[in-house]
Amino acid sequence: MDEKRFYDEKEETKQIPLTCPHCRQEGTFPVRWMVRTKKAQTPNGANDHDRQQFAKARSYMVRIDNMVACRNIRCRKRFDLTGQTVFLI
Repeated sequence: MDEKRFYDEKEETKQIPLTCPHCRQEGTFPVRWMVRTKKAQTPNGANDHDRQQFAKARSYMVRIDNMVACRNIRCRKRFDLTGQTVFLI
């Protein structure tokens, strides 16, 4: 069984405070995340192995955006987001 059947997916945008590495200006930037929330019960047609996997499954978020553009009019350069890309909820 596909793991995606264990989760409800929705896209969410969060404002994250970041500093541009080029011009050093601080600001909040919108970053998109895919939020995968564990379903309340096991999907239909699951066997014993699938039920064991479902019991271990947890809700989590995956970052979709890997780059952000600076908002400074003089800079406007794009920079990579570093750090974790997956967060457990």
